[in-house]
Amino acid sequence: MSVKINYKSSSPKKFSSNIVLFVDEKFNISGLKKYISSSEFSYISDLLRTSDLKKDLLFFEINSKKTIFLVSLKKNIKTSDAENLGAKFHGYIDYDKKSDYFVNSDSVNSKIKNFVGYFLHGLKLKSYEFNIYKSKKNKKLVSLNVFGNKNKISLQDQLRFKALEEGTFFARDLVSEPGNILHPDEYAKRINILKKFGLKINIYDEKKLKKLGMNALLGVGQGSIRGSYLVTMEWNGAKNNSKPLAFVGKGVCFDTGGISLKPAKFMEDMTYDMAGSATVVGLMKNLALRKAKINAVGVVGLVENMPGGNAQRPGDIVKSYSGKTIEILNTDAEGRLVLADAITFTEKKFKPRFMVDLATLTGAIIVSLGSEYAGLFSNDDKLSNQLINAGDKVDEKLWRMPLHKNFDKLIDSKNADMQNINYVGGAGSTTAAQFLQRFVLNKTPWAHLDIAGMAFSKYGGALNSGGATGYGVRLLNKLIEDEYE
Repeated sequence: MSVKINYKSSSPKKFSSNIVLFVDEKFNISGLKKYISSSEFSYISDLLRTSDLKKDLLFFEINSKKTIFLVSLKKNIKTSDAENLGAKFHGYIDYDKKSDYFVNSDSVNSKIKNFVGYFLHGLKLKSYEFNIYKSKKNKKLVSLNVFGNKNKISLQDQLRFKALEEGTFFARDLVSEPGNILHPDEYAKRINILKKFGLKINIYDEKKLKKLGMNALLGVGQGSIRGSYLVTMEWNGAKNNSKPLAFVGKGVCFDTGGISLKPAKFMEDMTYDMAGSATVVGLMKNLALRKAKINAVGVVGLVENMPGGNAQRPGDIVKSYSGKTIEILNTDAEGRLVLADAITFTEKKFKPRFMVDLATLTGAIIVSLGSEYAGLFSNDDKLSNQLINAGDKVDEKLWRMPLHKNFDKLIDSKNADMQNINYVGGAGSTTAAQFLQRFVLNKTPWAHLDIAGMAFSKYGGALNSGGATGYGVRLLNKLIEDEYE
């Protein structure tokens, strides 16, 4: 099932199909007389007397082919509310009836610029499906026709919303793919295709990574028959040579835990242990599609964590790209090893204005925050506040968690510079972030987003119907739009 949006230059003289109209929070329809017939106006007026006006959306079936939808706009409505209304309306679309839907932008009375754009954006995000492996595909298509002389969406804004949707959907597609399809070799190829949008792509394979000394990353993937990679994506959209904004993602395409094997129950969900990298890739595609006026770089470490004759063992000691040594006490604490090398490499090579890394890093963050907030850890208050504000605006919420030198003793090792887990217990997410912070060598502003509870949803959310969420693409795009463009 999919939705096609058409922007009409003029309104039809007569509506024989479904129409979406916008009203105030009291469902006052006096201003809608010009859009519906007098009999329809009287019919709806009578029904409104006994309707639940606390709802956001009401619908009235005029006949078998026509339904009038009234969408209520609260006084202090936000852009995220507009998106949620669009997503809610998607639940009312009947794909079985071959009829169009018309959205009347003239009926909108809201101070939000591009209200209709946000409404349709929410609808599109909710319409996403991942069904490429179903033998019987549902090819039903519904057309939404937007008309009106007021509250028009400019062509530039249409393209901006479309780019954000494509970036989010690409991230969701990557997370949804099974591990036998999207292993590191295939993942690197798919990223390389993004060259056609103007991104500069560099793929570092195992030979190059060994030469660079990225032994922390390579150790995670050495038990797999698949390759391990570091991939960089550069977008140069600024007119000057300003320092880039850097985004780093964990790309563990499947995580068995390695020799420290995970329990069998729910291991199938570990296909989404590369969701942090998918967010970075989706963001970079979005920036390229909308021709963002900034310089940005995305860096992802792609590995598969498998048990095998050549797999990394508990007790191994590796030397990271930074030169610091790490004792591997648990091979299932592998994401931080991938990110350690990727973070140091990004800082050293690109000298960014800031770095934000994303990872499905710890189960402990789900214990702390559930599926409502991602955990935010940072060495910089300004960057933290910018991220939290951006997250609030797009309803991809963040909660800042502590970092402190007192946590360092929990990851200090007797045999190496540090160990990859805290054996004492407790503060699992914080000690993981504390570990990562050691690989930011030059005091670059840095934030770590632990998205383990947000990247995948069993039950669905406001803007997704379950499965991969694409969490972080819209958040980071909003950060860039509001603070850096």
